[in-house]
Amino acid sequence: MFPYLFSPITINKLEIKNRVVYPSLGLLYSRDGKLNDRYVNYFRERARGGAGIVTVGPVGIDLLGIGSIAMSLREDGEIPSFRSLATAIKNEGARAWVQLYHAGAYAYSMLIDNLQPIAPSAVYSRMSKTTPRELMVEEIKKLQEDFVLAALRAREAGFDGVEVIGSAGYLITQFLSPLKNLRTDEYGGSFENRVRFARELIELMRARLGKDYPLTIRIAGNDFVPGSNTSAETVEFAKMYERAGVDAISVTGGWHESRVPQLPMEAPRGVFSYLALNIKRAVKIPVYASNRITDPELGDRVIRDGLADLVNLGRVLIADPEWPRKAQEGRVDEIRPCVACNQGCTDEVFSGRAVFCLGNPRAGFEGERVIRRADKPKKVMIVGAGPGGLEAAVVAAQAGHHVSLYEKSDDIGGQLWIAGAPPHKHELLEFIRYYRTMLKKLDIPVILNSEVTARTVKEHKPDHIIVAEGAEPLVPRIEGTGDPTSLTAWDVLRRDPMIGSEIAVIGGGAVGIETALFLAAKGTLSPEVLHFLISFDAESMNRIQEYMYHGSKSVTIFEMLPTIGKDVGRSTRWVLLDRVKKFGINVVPGAKVLSVAGGSVRFEREGREETRKFDTVVLAFGSRSVRKTTIEIEKTGVPFKAIGDCVKPMKINDAIHAGFLAALEI
Repeated sequence: MFPYLFSPITINKLEIKNRVVYPSLGLLYSRDGKLNDRYVNYFRERARGGAGIVTVGPVGIDLLGIGSIAMSLREDGEIPSFRSLATAIKNEGARAWVQLYHAGAYAYSMLIDNLQPIAPSAVYSRMSKTTPRELMVEEIKKLQEDFVLAALRAREAGFDGVEVIGSAGYLITQFLSPLKNLRTDEYGGSFENRVRFARELIELMRARLGKDYPLTIRIAGNDFVPGSNTSAETVEFAKMYERAGVDAISVTGGWHESRVPQLPMEAPRGVFSYLALNIKRAVKIPVYASNRITDPELGDRVIRDGLADLVNLGRVLIADPEWPRKAQEGRVDEIRPCVACNQGCTDEVFSGRAVFCLGNPRAGFEGERVIRRADKPKKVMIVGAGPGGLEAAVVAAQAGHHVSLYEKSDDIGGQLWIAGAPPHKHELLEFIRYYRTMLKKLDIPVILNSEVTARTVKEHKPDHIIVAEGAEPLVPRIEGTGDPTSLTAWDVLRRDPMIGSEIAVIGGGAVGIETALFLAAKGTLSPEVLHFLISFDAESMNRIQEYMYHGSKSVTIFEMLPTIGKDVGRSTRWVLLDRVKKFGINVVPGAKVLSVAGGSVRFEREGREETRKFDTVVLAFGSRSVRKTTIEIEKTGVPFKAIGDCVKPMKINDAIHAGFLAALEI
């Protein structure tokens, strides 16, 4: 299966068994900057799953560059622990890499003992919310030496190769960018001067590491920041890196501060592979493609069609470290999906917390969350086929228990169908695909259209029950909520009924925004129609943009808080708010809704009452727990565990993790 993806390749003189690369991703699994068992277990599992290269990183070269809580190789005393990690990775059949890193102006002062970050120039950073101190020339030389010394330590620790991060808006890109580098000495100004830091660094590393040691670099294919470098300039950087001595180039999207989405579901699969092709045309060394390469067919096609030579699978291998092995063995449907939610990975890192995964409860817990075969298998009844119940059923069956899954509706999935309905949220439906496959593989009976009662339990005599009966929409006591003009967000997203053209959405949290976007997108251009119109110059770009964002519905969001989207993660909130603006959705913040009777929204704002008329009112107030089945089961005396929304309204990750843990506890 996928012969191009799983063919070997050579970097420098080192053979890699396949084209799958696990890239450097921040994990924050220690608070003292030291490697520990959690890191080792995590990276070992990515290697065991079949990746050709496993990259450990980001690894700091000094205190100012990364802070005190992330991994570093700034001292010789770190070599023994890194040697153990390299051995663990290589023993599982992967090549072990280290990515060396310096944040420059992106460093957070609270993580570096409240010291001032350093950068090429004293230009305010929107990421760290501070102005760095401009580097002196002697400090630049010291930084280059620190990079070299860290690389030599990685080699001594037994790593097969070293990567330098020259992307995402970190130190090297700050030297390259005319937006961030305002120097007037030999390290600023002209193209030749702006590339001097990176060129000298690579040349020094190549000289000290030797000609046969693999040295790679990760670059931004386009900064996607106005005034900074575009895909035209990055080609010249790539040529410079090749001349200086790098053996391969990993190409990603833009900077962290870019207003072009890099990681969320809004970014189409394989969106930045064209940037890898742009670099590949200019150099003779291998090139990696990155960002949203989620399925094996796409990865194989990227290589087959000549866009890149290797593919980076970052969050994908957090979600399922066995992705390579499953793909190679033809078990694609068994791959646990990465849905690009960012909730457990990117959002956590940017909040200074350890990485987990929404859909993989073992990510970051590989050492302790181990599924073991039960000594005495039990007869287990799972009630509710939402994400929590589905995960519980799969894990219980994998542990050897005899599992039956009961669902009161006519299909599995629960609220996944609702969560996956809005534009660009369809990736969430991949969970349903995965669980269908696993239910079939594990031969788990699924009894649909069945509401479990105490009588059901007595008839089937289970030894243990896991209840995941879910929640229902929360409908507040507001006048008019029962009118024909009033619907819940669940009604809209699950049934997609025909509704009027003037719509009010009451509630500006994540559900309210997603529902508003779902409605505002109706009647707008599909990607296929958009491609057709542009290909044949059928409309002006101004008209096309108007048709892209103005469809058949006019939507207004009413929110009691001063701003909308307070419950949305940092890495995706700005994307949602940008789309709200582009689709012309009107937002009324600070509004206490008093009545929605007859489609008239009466609300209080800044001490005054107002009324606006709409065809349809959509209530997006969240959910409340349902405990009907739980109460029934309590009567039976059978041991049980209630999980998910029936305990309290939760996020998808809470339900999946709770289902996993409940199954382990049987």
